[in-house]
Amino acid sequence: MNRTTQGAPPPSGVPSGDRPPLSEDRYRRGGRRTAGEPLAASWEPAGRRPRRRRRGVRGLVANYGWRIYAVPVLLVLTALVVLDTATPPNGGAGEADGPRDGDRVAASTPAAPSASEKPPVEIDLKNFPTAVLPDGPRYSEQGAGTYQVVPGATERAGGGGRLYRYNIAIEDGVEPVDYGGDREAFARTVDSFLADPRSWVGAGQVSMQRVEGDDVDFTVSLSTTGTTHALCGFSIQFESSCWHPPSGRVVINVARWVRGAKAYGNDIVAYRTYAINHEVGHVLGIQHEGCKENGRPAPVMMQQSFGVANDYVAQLNTVDASNRNAVPADGKVCTPNPFPVAPQ
Repeated sequence: MNRTTQGAPPPSGVPSGDRPPLSEDRYRRGGRRTAGEPLAASWEPAGRRPRRRRRGVRGLVANYGWRIYAVPVLLVLTALVVLDTATPPNGGAGEADGPRDGDRVAASTPAAPSASEKPPVEIDLKNFPTAVLPDGPRYSEQGAGTYQVVPGATERAGGGGRLYRYNIAIEDGVEPVDYGGDREAFARTVDSFLADPRSWVGAGQVSMQRVEGDDVDFTVSLSTTGTTHALCGFSIQFESSCWHPPSGRVVINVARWVRGAKAYGNDIVAYRTYAINHEVGHVLGIQHEGCKENGRPAPVMMQQSFGVANDYVAQLNTVDASNRNAVPADGKVCTPNPFPVAPQ
């Protein structure tokens, strides 16, 4: 088998004079390739003339098309990403951070707040009319005079002494919003006050237990102001609660339950604790008392709904025969106190 190689003699039958000369013409487009010549691709596509590159802006656009516009856009985006990565959020300062040396803090005007605090006014417990009902939400003023007992019972609270059995009721007509919308939660709140070791059970002389049924020593009854006035009287023209022996009810005035008392300021829980302990104290046979020692916590049996200054409370009691001599006008002023038993 014969192979045709460059420089080999021509095949038989072909005159050497007919052999094409070895020259670069064989690579010219349209030139005929002879046997033994290497394959070669044309540098220029057939039928097209070489394109001359233009110069200047138009030349760049003509040569590169849309890519010429993409380059500056990519440069801008790259710069923005680098800047965003290098700058911490909020200018790099947290709530407790201030500007460091060399930092430049941009001046800005903070937005005006939607609301502002209004702290309570410091009450002069001696001279301020503390019997006035504080401002606050609306409350139920007139009910039906009938009550619904909240079901439930508790374990006995307190280790000794006489057991006092009680239940809890809410007057028909008291709006749910006045007791938080949850009757059982209201009852549990009262239970917690009576079972607190700082309450009457902490003295070791009595114990308390909520029970089912009507065989009870008293009923803690959340009542509208109209019913409260009917059961407790209204000779002192300020809202208060009371113990009503004929019905066996500890009458808790919803106005006070919702708004509290001036002497207690914003501490509505402390006032509610006081109101329960004070009225249950009457169930136990304890009468009103005055401030014993100037500047000390008031006795829980002081009429703290009206105030903790003996002179002021004594002045109010002049119109109430049952309390006329309960508090001496001796100038003593105590501090609010919701508990009958001091913590040990």
